[in-house]
Amino acid sequence: MEAFNAEAEQLSAAMRFLGEDEWSRPTACDPWNVRELLGHMMVAIDWLPGMLDGDAPPQATVSAADYYRGDARFSPETNNRRIELARERAAQAPGGKDLVQEFDEVWRTAARLCEKEPDDRVVRTRHGDPMLLTDFLVTRVVEVAVHGLDLAAAIERRPWLTESAGRMLTRLLLGPRGLEEVRRLGWDQATFLRKATGREPMTDEETAEVERAGIRWLALG
Repeated sequence: MEAFNAEAEQLSAAMRFLGEDEWSRPTACDPWNVRELLGHMMVAIDWLPGMLDGDAPPQATVSAADYYRGDARFSPETNNRRIELARERAAQAPGGKDLVQEFDEVWRTAARLCEKEPDDRVVRTRHGDPMLLTDFLVTRVVEVAVHGLDLAAAIERRPWLTESAGRMLTRLLLGPRGLEEVRRLGWDQATFLRKATGREPMTDEETAEVERAGIRWLALG
C-alpha cells in the first residue's frame, strides 16, 4: 500500500498541470497517446473494487511474478481489447484536468477499499488467477510506476519514480539481491526499470555485465 499510494500520488501531482496540447502527445506504448495511457492505468486500477466485491478463492496459487506469464492475457485479442478499454475510458473525460481528477478518485477509492482488507485476503483477477491481494497490488505498482516512466518521457519531465516503488519492482524483477545488483551496475532505479522493461537499450558492456551476473529479466508482456 505504501508503494502504491506514494507512486499514484506522485503521478497525480505530475499530471495535474499538463497543458491540453500535451495530452495528445504520443507515448512509447503505441498506439496510446498520453491521455489514453492514463486511461489504461485507470482501467488497470479500477478492476480492484469489483474483485473485492467478489467471493474470495480458498487459496492463492499465483504470485506477482507468475501473474506475468505469457498466455492468453497477452494475445492479440486481449491486447486489442486492452487498447479499446483505455481509449473508451479516456474519452469519457471532457478534458485533461478532468481525467486527472478521475484518476485521483479511482486510485484513492481502490486504496481505501484495500486498506480495509486483512493481509491474507485472496482475490480472483479478471484472468482467473487466485492471488493474495498484496501480490495483486504489486502488479498495480508495476502499472503505475512503469507507465509513469512512459508518461514522464512523453511529456519531457524528469521521472518521478518513488523510492518505495523502485525498491519493490527491483525485488520483483531481480529477487532479494536485486538492489545490490542494480547498484553494482551503476544504475539508478528509473534507469534500471527502463532497461529491464526494454524501454532503454543496453550497451554491449552492460549486456555483458548482466550476463556475467546471471540476471534474467521477468517478462512483463
